[in-house]
Amino acid sequence: MSGILRGARRILANLKPIRVPDGPARAFRDLWPGDAARGVRLLRGEYEAMGTVRPLRPAEADGAADWGPGAGSPTWRAAVHGFAWLRDLRALGTDAARLRGRALTADWLALPGDPLAEAPEVAGARISAWLGHWDFLAATADDGFRKALMQRMAQDARDVVAGLPAEAAHRGALVALKGGMAAAVALEEEAWLARCVRFLPQEIERQFHADGGHVERSPCQLLAALQDLVEIRNLLHGAGVEAPMVLATVMDRAAPALRLMRHADGGLAMFNGTREEQPALIDLVLTQAQSRGRAPSALPETGFHRLAASRTLVLVDCGAPPPARRDASAGGLPRGADRFAHAGTLSFEMSVGKDRVIVNCGAAPAAEGEWRDALRATAAHSTMVLADTNSSELRPEGLGRRVENVEADRQEANGAQWLEATHDGWMRQFGLRHRRRLYLSESGDDLRGEDVLEGDREVQVPGFVLRFHLHPAVVASLQQDEAGVLLRLPSGVGWRLRAKSARVAVEESIYLAAEPRRSQQVALYAEAGAASVQWALSRVSMGGEAD
Repeated sequence: MSGILRGARRILANLKPIRVPDGPARAFRDLWPGDAARGVRLLRGEYEAMGTVRPLRPAEADGAADWGPGAGSPTWRAAVHGFAWLRDLRALGTDAARLRGRALTADWLALPGDPLAEAPEVAGARISAWLGHWDFLAATADDGFRKALMQRMAQDARDVVAGLPAEAAHRGALVALKGGMAAAVALEEEAWLARCVRFLPQEIERQFHADGGHVERSPCQLLAALQDLVEIRNLLHGAGVEAPMVLATVMDRAAPALRLMRHADGGLAMFNGTREEQPALIDLVLTQAQSRGRAPSALPETGFHRLAASRTLVLVDCGAPPPARRDASAGGLPRGADRFAHAGTLSFEMSVGKDRVIVNCGAAPAAEGEWRDALRATAAHSTMVLADTNSSELRPEGLGRRVENVEADRQEANGAQWLEATHDGWMRQFGLRHRRRLYLSESGDDLRGEDVLEGDREVQVPGFVLRFHLHPAVVASLQQDEAGVLLRLPSGVGWRLRAKSARVAVEESIYLAAEPRRSQQVALYAEAGAASVQWALSRVSMGGEAD
């Protein structure tokens, strides 16, 4: 019924003419820095989005295929049609960059449309990008270009506003709402703005948990959603509209939640589709959010824990995957909050000072399916893999069979910290739960763990492996007794990983925080029938003795 009502609203909205001015009624300014290196790539005819590079050229270089439905994955195409790449051209600040931006935009306006470009979250992102870069892109362009841009923006905005509340359960719904608000201010459409403001509180509450974490359980989506809130606050302030109380309340919660997700090098932990992100951008977002709250030790509703002692930091995924939706929007974009979810339950990352040590492999959400899903798999995370089976089933639109329940218990005493968590992702196939116990000493020099498989009845336990993916800057050396591995950090500090009841191996891995980099991993192999493995990571002197 909701789909029928949305369709009716769109039909009625299209019957009403829109007054389209020559330019926005008020000045807009995109707050966020672009990447000049990506801007240079755009001048060469390539666009890099979330680690995936594909051609993006003006029409004289046969650019029609670059915009079409067959040009890359839906996620890559959504980024292209969302026009956030204008930031990267603006970062160059040259006339060549400005002219390339206009040429690409003119091509897009003239070429046959990709249905994906009509999706509310894509149209909303495009509206915000056009308005936020108006001075760079259009202010000095010819009248025909500006008129075409304003007319298309008005058409997109009318559809977006008429379709509210957006059907997507993920951050895209917030992007659509933000775009509708920006267009309402630019076109002085008071009824549109009132409609957007009416739906704003419920959308914010749907997007964020009470602990400040985002519904997608992804550090990078939390960062982006906080950026959305900052932009919405500024839009309302500039339009002289009082923001709902929930906006400030959630920003005050979301900023500390984002701090929990950061390592000491300033980048984000790589869970659920996240890449490291630039520390300067994260600092800017936190500054703009105007929240001084410190990082909490846990996000109980979102499902993340932070263990910190001295210079050692451990971040653990202790939450069930976000909810799914099996229907797809225009162009095949997923609607569920699990769209970027990984099968990485109970994985952890560890850093010592500014050196990342244990990591997850990263993400390539805009890549084609096989490469994207290889990085979503349980084996690409620092956790247990049972019988070569993912803890949650990977599907193009999100997850299928999945972890349903995760229980976590945390204790602290005299500076030492214990965390125990279980998940049921393998109960259906194997009748087994994974229990992970972690202990971090008060000095931060000793991290101990135990991984256990347990069931409600006696079952045959298949073989399993514990994977500890290492940052590329960490060098691993298998010790002579093959019962441990020496890890040398860039700072010169040494750590040793030892295990009981498992065969220890050092193997190749890959790290995709930005460009793909070769790395190593420590793998602990337990034979069929073994139900537990104990392991320890301890700081050692360069001579090999414990400090």
